[in-house]
Amino acid sequence: MSSLYFALIFLVLFLGLGSQMMIKRAYKKWKKNQIGFGVSGADAARTMLNTGGLNHVTIIEVGGELSDHFDPRTNTVALSGDVYHGRTVSAIAIACHESGHALQHARGYVPAKVRGAIVPVASIASNLWVFVLIAGIVLSLFELIYVAIALFAAVLIFQLVTLPVEFDASKRARDFIQQSGWLNQKEYGGAKAVLRSAAFTYVAAALASILQLLYLLSAARR
Repeated sequence: MSSLYFALIFLVLFLGLGSQMMIKRAYKKWKKNQIGFGVSGADAARTMLNTGGLNHVTIIEVGGELSDHFDPRTNTVALSGDVYHGRTVSAIAIACHESGHALQHARGYVPAKVRGAIVPVASIASNLWVFVLIAGIVLSLFELIYVAIALFAAVLIFQLVTLPVEFDASKRARDFIQQSGWLNQKEYGGAKAVLRSAAFTYVAAALASILQLLYLLSAARR
């Protein structure tokens, strides 16, 4: 294998592991910071949703850490235990971020609609492209190799569409938190740090995929 390949592997791993360490570090740091107001993550999410006219959106508790998400199929904001019950900077930031996704869905935010439309294709492509690539190499069928690259490109497109969706949800969260008055200046800075580090994980994933796609195209031409 070429030195370029090993350099690419190292860079992809660095981006992936580095971004995960960054979000966990920011989350754990501000998870220890109890806010002055007696507001939990669930309270913050409920207030933000109700303020936006989304009283019908359900908030539930789920297991795991950083497993928080919004499910547009059931109009449900799912919060991990530490976020649901936590009265910390991290809990408020993450709960409001997921509520931001609910607001995007309700307001018909175009990037979110596009992302939702291509989820099935991206899911199939992400699970299939490696097997198609291996089959193309083993069988020496260049057509299959290019099909694999096209499938991987579909995954990259999904990641790129995800970026504005995540950035917008974080902006909605920041704006609401600032208006709420729950956090002092230092705590608000911590909330922004948590949201910024979470967004970086998506940027790192997209950059890693771009590098990988460029390498695949280069290798296919050779």
